[in-house]
Amino acid sequence: MAKPMSILFVSSEVVPFAKTGGLADVSAALPQVVRELGHDIRIIMPKFAAVSDRKFKIHDIKRLTDMPIQLGDRTFLGSVKSSFLTNIKTKVQVYFLSNEQLYCRSDLYVDPKTKEAWPDNDDRFIFFCRGVIETLILLGWKPDIIHLNDWQSGLIAALLKTEYANEPLFKNTKVVFTVHNAAYQGVFPKTSFVKTGLPDKAFKLEGIEFHGDINLLKAGLMYADAITTVSPTYAKEVRSTKEYGYGLEGVFKKKARKTYGILNGMDVSIWNPEIDKVIPKTYSAETLEGKLENKKALCDHFKLPYDPRVPVIGIVSRLADQKGFDLIQEKLEDLMKMDLQLVVLGSGEKKYEDLFTKAAKKYKKKVGAHIGFDEELAHLIEAGADMFLMPSKYEPCGLNQMYSLRYGTLPIVRSTGGLADTVEDLDAKPKSGTGFVFEKYNAKQMLDTIKRALSAFGDEKMWQAAMKRAMMKDNSWDASAQKYIELYKNLLKKK
Repeated sequence: MAKPMSILFVSSEVVPFAKTGGLADVSAALPQVVRELGHDIRIIMPKFAAVSDRKFKIHDIKRLTDMPIQLGDRTFLGSVKSSFLTNIKTKVQVYFLSNEQLYCRSDLYVDPKTKEAWPDNDDRFIFFCRGVIETLILLGWKPDIIHLNDWQSGLIAALLKTEYANEPLFKNTKVVFTVHNAAYQGVFPKTSFVKTGLPDKAFKLEGIEFHGDINLLKAGLMYADAITTVSPTYAKEVRSTKEYGYGLEGVFKKKARKTYGILNGMDVSIWNPEIDKVIPKTYSAETLEGKLENKKALCDHFKLPYDPRVPVIGIVSRLADQKGFDLIQEKLEDLMKMDLQLVVLGSGEKKYEDLFTKAAKKYKKKVGAHIGFDEELAHLIEAGADMFLMPSKYEPCGLNQMYSLRYGTLPIVRSTGGLADTVEDLDAKPKSGTGFVFEKYNAKQMLDTIKRALSAFGDEKMWQAAMKRAMMKDNSWDASAQKYIELYKNLLKKK
């Protein structure tokens, strides 16, 4: 067996400690699979207020207490604590960088009162990036790979290639930077540059300068040894247009040879209808009749009349424009004229929360809505719905379509990002199709595609064959983790 690698996985959020989105799921699942494959991978994240010492059995590391971390002319003290991420097979060490002034807040990135980003997010994540490097030096632990994720850790790549370029500990260390969503970039005014500790030459077009400001996502892109995105199609999209690259499409294009699209996986120990503990009836591709019991339970939950012949379309999502809810809003009245039921779980923009709340009152036999989030209900929707609607404007990877495939709930999606990489159109490919796909981002195409899905639902034999194909697709982390390991190994071979 090849020599195991040492990998530090840097993320601002990790399940179950802190989560706002899919980054947290990836940051827990990928390291665990890499650890299962025999490598020494450790995680580091900020110690937010939500991270409870008692609940997660977190302890101090005495030699990493009150580390001085410089931000311009100010010194902050950081302490590192430790715990473990465990499942049946593995135990992954997690470090938490702590500073009460910076991280003990009611939300990770945004002030819930103003709905705006915390005004000192530059301090908070420059401190995090510098603190990660200082932690490694004090630990004396040398990672072969430092794997960064999104703008919150992007500065680390720039620091390692400039200020810390001559630090012996990092002599052969390679940096991988994963972009989970290019829309979020960590842009701060030029006055924040001095806090980074970077040399003046880094404030330029070939560095982290961005229209007179600093851009921490760009820092990761410019200085990492390899860049990954969370699906192959998204890797192409971010360098194609401003719509996807959000002003960094030129940088993505320039770094195309160093960029790899590796599809995220899903955690099949949690999302699996054969062993799912929170759904009323487990089932498999061989026992599809069990899905009908979940459909009945889903209709009962939302007080909708149950009819196995009427298809239920499920939605579990953040209610935002990015997710295609403007298209649904435009065609909701048309949908209500069709023989279907719609169940929605999510929260987000008030206009969409109001849209579904009012629809549930107006169409009591056709629409069910739960504003907020409920993990058990998310599982019930995946298990009980016949179809799953994801008409996203852009979707770097997406996990819900993968969950839907696993549960035999055929997805209706727009061809973008990970949706394009995971769902094959049933009409275009009758023998391999697993869902329904439309190309252009417009409401008519979405509506026409839903009509196609309703028509296909009427052919029970064809529908069941498609369900079985969908359920047999392997979207687990195993294949994706192997691709990351190959990337790590190939980087280490390069001098």
